[in-house]
Amino acid sequence: MSSTPPLPTRRPELLARLAEPRRYDLAVIGGGATGLGVALEAVSRGYSVVLLESHDFAKGTSSRSTKLVHGGVRYLAQGNLALVREALYERSVLLKNAPHLAQPLGFVMPSYHYWEAPFYGLGLKLYDLLAGAAGIGKTEFLSRDQSLKYLPTVQPQRLKGGVKYWDGQFDDARLALALARTAAQQGALLVNYCPVTGFIHEGGQLAGVHARDEETGQAFEVRAGCIVNAAGVWVDQLRTLDGAAAGKAVAPMVAPSQGVHLVVDRSFWPTDHALLVPKTRDGRVLFAVPWLGKVILGTTDTPRDDLAREPLALKQEVDFILNESARYMTRAPLAADVRSIWVGLRPLVKPPKKEGWSTKGISREHTVLISTSGLVTVTGGKWTTYRAMAEDVLQHAIDAALLPGRGGSVTAELPLVGAVPSRHKISEPAGLHSYGGDAVDVQALPGHGRWLCPGLSEAMVRFAARYEYARTVEDMLARRSRILFLDAMLAESIAADVAQTLQAETGVDPQLHAFLALGLAYRTLPG
Repeated sequence: MSSTPPLPTRRPELLARLAEPRRYDLAVIGGGATGLGVALEAVSRGYSVVLLESHDFAKGTSSRSTKLVHGGVRYLAQGNLALVREALYERSVLLKNAPHLAQPLGFVMPSYHYWEAPFYGLGLKLYDLLAGAAGIGKTEFLSRDQSLKYLPTVQPQRLKGGVKYWDGQFDDARLALALARTAAQQGALLVNYCPVTGFIHEGGQLAGVHARDEETGQAFEVRAGCIVNAAGVWVDQLRTLDGAAAGKAVAPMVAPSQGVHLVVDRSFWPTDHALLVPKTRDGRVLFAVPWLGKVILGTTDTPRDDLAREPLALKQEVDFILNESARYMTRAPLAADVRSIWVGLRPLVKPPKKEGWSTKGISREHTVLISTSGLVTVTGGKWTTYRAMAEDVLQHAIDAALLPGRGGSVTAELPLVGAVPSRHKISEPAGLHSYGGDAVDVQALPGHGRWLCPGLSEAMVRFAARYEYARTVEDMLARRSRILFLDAMLAESIAADVAQTLQAETGVDPQLHAFLALGLAYRTLPG
């Protein structure tokens, strides 16, 4: 059962609080993994915190990951052992603090050449060693028969054996929501659909932001001693806005890279173990990951110059994933088998000169910059290390005297909302277990016995509207539940019912038609 009742997220009350004349210690711009992590890190230390998100929490990159909590096997080859060790520790913290949303997952690398198992296996033994007490399972060398046991539909022809190792898996959008709700429980004010429209400068220094509620058009002036720009791939837009006030040009620091994921039925990969091919024909990585009753295939790494809110897959990316999957699966998915396709933009940190760069050579580590006016910008990194990034951001702000020093971090020992151990695996279809300790509160709401589709009840929609900041059909079907990401056609079929319940709960237009157009995009492959 819930240890504390869920905190209501009634929008009129949130906006009334935002309109209050006060000065916060910290204002965070951006409600993705990084911004939410910073908000929770700060409020848990006793700072007053407000967070503003222009769209919905985790609307961008933070809901479009490969759903892996990992130490970064690829960093081993680069010799970046400190980064691997940090990520492995953070992996263990996340698995402990959100066991209903993050769990261990076994991976198998099949070997089709005799040298592959010892080559990759020795590296993964080092992975175990670096994890130390934070390890979640031992690396094993597998025979051919053992490999086929774990991966029954892997291509058996010329299979020599394999290596099994352990990493983590999670529900990224619901983890973002858990961070938001935990920060709110601690006293932070978080408002989605409230974009920052400008900065307030006094004496050349940042003193606050201007913001606007997307639903009503109401304008707000929010004062804060420290302002953190955590807008992901969009950080340069805010950096430019800040620099313009001082008449300074700002060099972009983000080079976006696109990652595409395809979702197919579990029948193509009927196992709770994931496939990892460390080096495909063009040198990229291929995953087949069981997730919420489906299978995720991916991913790609394609430079992009634009920053679309809903980026689209390129035909060559889809072809690459399907063609490479066909090399390793006995039953190869075709384009017609794809249930959903989604694209995320990674905020990779750009080197000083753009000429000749490729996303493989760009830093995937996070970067913190502080402008002359005091804007703290953080970008890069990955979901697994969101908490370590947040600690680093606060330390930079304290060192720059933008925040007063105040105690150490407590978030490593802070369970997130709903944190109770789950008997269910994240590879299983979604249901009440993803709510953890809040499941009892969901079941207490009207409509708990009316299932709109497997894994989504009317009560879940009501819970999302009352306690999880949901405003639109997209909020509900893309991020409060993950049905759009699992089966876009199914999401479209229940959208009208979801819209009706949301409108009854919130009294505002739930944007049904916009969602139907989005659903079409998620089930239409480029051709």
